[in-house]
Amino acid sequence: MLLEEFDFDLPQHLIAQAPLQKRDASRLLVLNKNTKSFSDKNFTEFVDLLNINDLLIFNDTRVIKARLFGKKITGGKVEIMIERILDEHHALAHLKTSKKIFDATIFEINKDVSVKVLRKEKDLFYIEFISDESIYDILEKYGHIPLPSYIERNADKSDENRYQTIYAKESGAVAAPTAGLHFTDKIFKNLNDKKIRYTFLTLHVGAGTFQPVRDNDIDHHQMHSESFNVPDKTIQMIHEAKSKNGRIIAIGTTVLRALESKFSEETIQSGFKETSIFIKPGYKFKIVDALLTNFHLPKSTLFILVSAFSGTDTMKKLYQHAIKNEYRFYSYGDASFIERS
Repeated sequence: MLLEEFDFDLPQHLIAQAPLQKRDASRLLVLNKNTKSFSDKNFTEFVDLLNINDLLIFNDTRVIKARLFGKKITGGKVEIMIERILDEHHALAHLKTSKKIFDATIFEINKDVSVKVLRKEKDLFYIEFISDESIYDILEKYGHIPLPSYIERNADKSDENRYQTIYAKESGAVAAPTAGLHFTDKIFKNLNDKKIRYTFLTLHVGAGTFQPVRDNDIDHHQMHSESFNVPDKTIQMIHEAKSKNGRIIAIGTTVLRALESKFSEETIQSGFKETSIFIKPGYKFKIVDALLTNFHLPKSTLFILVSAFSGTDTMKKLYQHAIKNEYRFYSYGDASFIERS
């Protein structure tokens, strides 16, 4: 399969630069898997699409303030983007400077916090924080919310709330699981009123989620690795839903990737694991029946994923409909609800 098969023209003005005033004010484009037709709805109607035995699964990862700015002792500026926290003083990070970075280089965040480069591995650097405080405390004090590069503005105070789901719990992500951004307390009340069951897993979204596919033969693309955990309770609820012919509904591609990775294991084991699963057309889905997701970048691994899930031709037509009707794209954009073909 060639990357160009997953291309489409996206007008720049449809890339959402800021969230709507209300989380659930977004639009929802629904795919009918039988007729391949589309329905334009409001997100507040999402609960009406659910059946009593369905199970919704959310990603409860919490976005950390992963972007830091500092300078070399010699004065050169550096931008540090945390990819993963390893312990209280060590992390993997992307570093952006104007000059080559050598091992043992030290950057100053301020008079109390310095960062030492230990070594480079592929595109990432192992770094050590030199401070009496833990990385989590340092990021909370001095870090910035890491908005994606296609949002052409600096993060402000409102992003600390809006680029975070209302149920975020487990700190470690550097990008939001954006399908969950639409959910409000009122939506959850509606789920409870209708007796729709839901549960959680954790996948810490890495900056690699924005990594472009550089080879035109997508089989040559190497996915980034992310850490995830599917609790025993969630696995039990999945089996119960399946036994009643309920649908397993992933709230976001991160949930889908975590579930498909988990159920690819020969023996289901507890605890955090790593996944670098690349889901593309031809993949045999094991567990997820339906997916709520935002609209994705042309030629991205996420558009390839939804094409695998509901069919490439169908997704191209769905996206053409979304563009024609001016749906808002990407992290702060609108949502789609699609079922497995």
